[in-house]
Amino acid sequence: MIRTWRGGSARLLAAAAMAMLLSACGVNEIPKLDEQVKAAWAQVENQYQRRADLIPNLVETVKGFAAQERDVLTSVVEARAKATQITAQITPETLNDPNLLKQFEAAQGQLTSALSRLLVTVERYPELKSSQNFVTLQAQLEGTENRIAVARRDYIEAVRLFNTEYRTFPGIIWANLLYGDLGPKESFQAAEGADQAPAVKF
Repeated sequence: MIRTWRGGSARLLAAAAMAMLLSACGVNEIPKLDEQVKAAWAQVENQYQRRADLIPNLVETVKGFAAQERDVLTSVVEARAKATQITAQITPETLNDPNLLKQFEAAQGQLTSALSRLLVTVERYPELKSSQNFVTLQAQLEGTENRIAVARRDYIEAVRLFNTEYRTFPGIIWANLLYGDLGPKESFQAAEGADQAPAVKF
């Protein structure tokens, strides 16, 4: 009986020591960082969704003052629909697909461009610019753009930490042994021409 207890105790102590050794050597670091990437991506989606939710009210407000700007309004609505559609295709499991992330960035870029054209159009309508509803929506939209920038920055940092752990020692050992299915994550890239200052024309 004493031998059995001692044998069981020795196995229990060995298992506890092995668990402590594994936790100290980073076996849990990759899943922890993977969860951080997923959480950061959820914030990116959350902020883009906030922007998408503001657009219908913005379009309706502009339409009330400048219904003749049909082409601009239509381009905003279509760009929003496309961006929403591609966003629905991206899941935490597809964050290592570079093509899907490029499609997402392109769709969001088109929406940003359409919104910029809409806001430039508004300059021709002083009564719209002074409308309290429009001013409020514009302020919310600007705040959302700032939140998008912060969410993207946080996502880029989470991806950097994950990819560094995934590709360096000792993380690379655990990646090959246990987490090969996760793969490196894709990050946002600067848009083409982003390094050039925009031309300002009056």
